[in-house]
Amino acid sequence: MRIQLLSIILVLITGLSFGQGKKYAVKSPDSKIEVRVSTGAQTSYSVYFEGKELVASSPISMKFDNGIEAGVKAVVIKAEKSEGKNTIIPAVRERHAKIDDHYNQVTLFCKGNYNIVFRAYNDGVAYRFATTFKKPVTVISENANFEFSSDNKIYFPKEDNIYSHQEREYIATNLSAVKNQFSVTPALVESANGPKVLISEADLYDYPGMFLEGSANASYGLHGKFAAYPLETEKTSDRDVRIKKYADFLAKTTGTRQYPWRAMVIAEKDGQLVESDLIYKLSKPLQIQDPSWVKPGKVAWDWWNAWNIYGVDFKSGVNTETYKYYVDFASKYGLEYIILDEGWYDLNDLMKVVPSLDMQELVNYANKKNVGIILWTTWKALDDKMTEALDQFHKWGIKGVKVDFMQRDDQWMVNFYLKVAQETAKRQMLVDFHGAYKPTGMRRAYPNVISHEGVRGLENDNWSDYTSPEQALILPFTRNVVGPMDYTPGAMKNASKDNFRAVFSEPMSQGTRCQQLAMYVVFRSPLQMLSDNPSNYYKEPECMEFLKQVPTVWDDTKVLDGKISDYIVVASKSGDKWFMGAMTDWTERDLEVNFDFLGEGDYTIDMWQDGVNANTHASDFKKVSLTVNKDSKLKIHLASGGGMAAILHK
Repeated sequence: MRIQLLSIILVLITGLSFGQGKKYAVKSPDSKIEVRVSTGAQTSYSVYFEGKELVASSPISMKFDNGIEAGVKAVVIKAEKSEGKNTIIPAVRERHAKIDDHYNQVTLFCKGNYNIVFRAYNDGVAYRFATTFKKPVTVISENANFEFSSDNKIYFPKEDNIYSHQEREYIATNLSAVKNQFSVTPALVESANGPKVLISEADLYDYPGMFLEGSANASYGLHGKFAAYPLETEKTSDRDVRIKKYADFLAKTTGTRQYPWRAMVIAEKDGQLVESDLIYKLSKPLQIQDPSWVKPGKVAWDWWNAWNIYGVDFKSGVNTETYKYYVDFASKYGLEYIILDEGWYDLNDLMKVVPSLDMQELVNYANKKNVGIILWTTWKALDDKMTEALDQFHKWGIKGVKVDFMQRDDQWMVNFYLKVAQETAKRQMLVDFHGAYKPTGMRRAYPNVISHEGVRGLENDNWSDYTSPEQALILPFTRNVVGPMDYTPGAMKNASKDNFRAVFSEPMSQGTRCQQLAMYVVFRSPLQMLSDNPSNYYKEPECMEFLKQVPTVWDDTKVLDGKISDYIVVASKSGDKWFMGAMTDWTERDLEVNFDFLGEGDYTIDMWQDGVNANTHASDFKKVSLTVNKDSKLKIHLASGGGMAAILHK
């Protein structure tokens, strides 16, 4: 990592008296974005884009049990302005091999041993509180607000309960329609004549996660909603531990610390949301001394297709023979992993492998074929025997764990995430969090935290029609902006809008085959599932040509075109190849692709396109090859719910 830090300390002597408050400002490096801060009776901030108000004056504060209410009647002792100009080299790439971390910042040091930091990037803004109390402290409440001057459109992932796996449908509505309702984050606000603002958080440790609630008053605002600390819990099943009693505070924590960033990604064009690394930039730097063992890749998944392999001479199911079949499939197509989902252990005891499965024999078999094994577990089963279980997994040679059904983001559960990240890192294991809250940047500190669910993914097609192409076309601009998204694509049974039906044991996707292929470029996740049945994949050698080659991490990513909820075209580079993915909602579209991102010379483009009958038979596709260069323009046709996937090479 190359770091240059330019710091200019500025003690502001001038300004209004405390009774009237003082004003401060910080601009992004390109000067387009400005954060204006006002202190006094109540500290507030506002955000401007090219001189026009984007986020209206929004009050912020934190209340502690030591009598300090940070942000209320703030007395600023010193204001320190600084510039950060860093180049981050991610231990595990997602969209970019290098991340330009350039920002301007102002820190307000206040009487009462606390400060408030405001930071402006070219792609967004953020603020956070920090304290230097000498003794431990209880956080009673936090007042986080995001006010808007007009009734803007919002993509609102509405919640019903704070006990949640955070897999919500994004509802396109207006701020006035979400009063007294709340959502998970991120949520996206779309100004009528200005940039979009995606609201989320970063660097979440030892503190509850943030939901967003519509203002109850006449304003068009959102404010932070947080789970209180859990005092009493009740285990209601092998995977559900519900809260019986909450405390009247948010967190008990150390006195000297930084609190999570309240972050806003700001984008003039929809595609700029997809390209943003703001949450990663705001997060704690690498905490693992040598992360070279962290290996991203693709994984064959058993649960979505109900172990329903065929054409074999043994009974399929949770048994050694079936998983050897999965290993053989992974080995043939260069997949790095297979996963053993629910069913491999006695749900009452993580240390009891079911009799039909010889774990050590399976791991030894997989090792010979250069395939790693990831094990699923409920969080409670792991927490009950974490040291014993992880030691046994390490002894077997397991490469990672998929931890599921947390369904909470109170302080206790947030600390559980960190514990899992640290304990697995000690044993050189990956972690894929399911039943989980959205990513908040932990993967920068612990790159073994390879992916998160926290999204309504393809698994829902087993029992519902929730995962429509419309929802799929919202996700790249919202949930996937804040971090990896384990959506689990790859269906080889595909259905048009009229033909789709939910079938648990032999599921299908909504939309075309080529939309499923495109997801491997459009959706980012360093651990990317192939969710369908290996027996189905074996019957699709042309599609496996693409799935064998497509990587899960990228050197560079460019959004060539896109409009939230409607369509997207993405080009991502890996080595000397470019991969492309295009997706549309249920509307059939013709798009023109410009190849000016290519270098000099001619490239061959191998394309998997919707077939002429894909509107009615969604599995219909054709593969074509053409020659293009940086001056080329190509028209592509996307069927209803359709897509296109491509590989470009010299």
